[in-house]
Amino acid sequence: MPSVTEDIGRGSLIASLVASGTGIQVGAALVATRLVVDQADPASLAFLRYSIAVLCLLPFLLISRPWPRMGLRDFLAISGLGVVQFAMVVVVLNYAVTLIPAARAALIFSAFPLVAMLVAAALGQEQLTWRKAAGVLLTIGGVALALGDKAWGDNASGEGFSGNLAAGWLGEIAAFLAACFGAASSVALRGYLRRYEPLHVGGLSMFASVLVLAVLAFAEGYFQHPLRFDAVGWGAVCFIGLSSAIGYFAWLWALRRGSPTQVTIFLGLAPITAAILGVLLLGEAVTLGLLAGIACILPGLALAHWQPVARKAG
Repeated sequence: MPSVTEDIGRGSLIASLVASGTGIQVGAALVATRLVVDQADPASLAFLRYSIAVLCLLPFLLISRPWPRMGLRDFLAISGLGVVQFAMVVVVLNYAVTLIPAARAALIFSAFPLVAMLVAAALGQEQLTWRKAAGVLLTIGGVALALGDKAWGDNASGEGFSGNLAAGWLGEIAAFLAACFGAASSVALRGYLRRYEPLHVGGLSMFASVLVLAVLAFAEGYFQHPLRFDAVGWGAVCFIGLSSAIGYFAWLWALRRGSPTQVTIFLGLAPITAAILGVLLLGEAVTLGLLAGIACILPGLALAHWQPVARKAG
C-alpha cells in the first residue's frame, strides 16, 4: 500500500503535468490573440473571450451536483479575486503595453511565479527553498533569453512609443503590478479550492470578471458598434474562449493539488510556446535566444520540482 507521502508526491506530479498544459494554452492563446488584436479593443476582446469561456463552463455548472453551500463572505471573496485575476490583470497589462513594447511587458510579467512563491511562503502555504528559488529565477532568465532584443534591444522603444523615460518606468511598473495581482489572487484562491470544487470556483470568479469587463467594453463602444471580426478572427476568438475555459479549470485543479510555485512556474512556457508557434504558423525566424531560453527553462522547471528522496533508516 502506498504511503501518504507517495500519494502526495503522485498528486503533485499530476498537478505539475496539468499546469504545464495551462502554460502551453496561455502561449497558444497569445498567438491567437495576435490574429485579432487589431479587430477589437482590449477590454472588448477580453469580455468576449471570457464570455465564451463562461458559456463553455455553464452546461457543466448546471449539471454539477451537489451545489456548494457558499456563505456570502466566500461568495464575495471568490468573485473579487476573479475580478482581480481577469479584469484587473488584463486592464493593467494592456495599459503597460501602451507604454512599453509587448515583449518587455511579457518579460516583466514572467515574474508571476516569483511573486507567487514569495506570497505563498509568507502565508505559510509552502516552504521557500533555494532549489525552488533557483528554478524560478532560471525560468525567468530563459524567458529573457527567448525574448531577446524584442524586450531590451535597440528597437525596444518600438514604433508608436514616445521614448519618454517616465512613461517607460510607468509601463514597467504596471506590468509588474499585473504579475503581482495575478500571483496574489492565485495564491488566495487556493484556500477556497480546499473548500469548494474548481468548477464552482472557476465559474463564479470568471462570471464576476465578465460583469466588470462588460462595463469596460461598454466604455469602448462594444455594444454600440457591430463586431468587425473576419472568418479567421472569429475562429481565433472561439479558440481563445474555449481554451480559456479549459485552461482556467485545469489551472485551479492544479492549484488545489500542487504548491503555488510548482503550478505558476509553468507560465514560463507561455512565451516559449508563443515563440515556437510564431515560427511554425507565422513564419517567424528561429533565433539563438529562443533555443537558449528553452535550454534554461526546462532545467529551471525540473529544479523547482526536484525533491530529495528520503533515505530509509536501517
